[in-house]
Amino acid sequence: MTIDWIAFVEVFVAAFLAATIVVSSYALGLRLLVRAGRAPVVAPAEFTDAITVITEKEARRAEKAAAKAARKSPLTDGQKRVALVGAYLSFAVAGAAVLGGLLLILFNH
Repeated sequence: MTIDWIAFVEVFVAAFLAATIVVSSYALGLRLLVRAGRAPVVAPAEFTDAITVITEKEARRAEKAAAKAARKSPLTDGQKRVALVGAYLSFAVAGAAVLGGLLLILFNH
């Protein structure tokens, strides 16, 4: 049995680059979304007792804090708009990288 080390390195580098692109673009998108004044607030969910869930009161408090931070933003409306467009573009890059990986898996036998 022989191992093709060149192929192994190619797959490793491709997986590392793809993971880096997806995580970095998604993180950048979230950062720009917050800078645009649209901080995502996740509603509480029901899980087992092993996971701590925030209460409705804590969720309302988080929404108020996000709205207050959006009002205090030093950015102009134009800068917020640019940040929002950048966030959507970053999410699109992350989605395209994931979709490209899936297409490679499905159609590159």
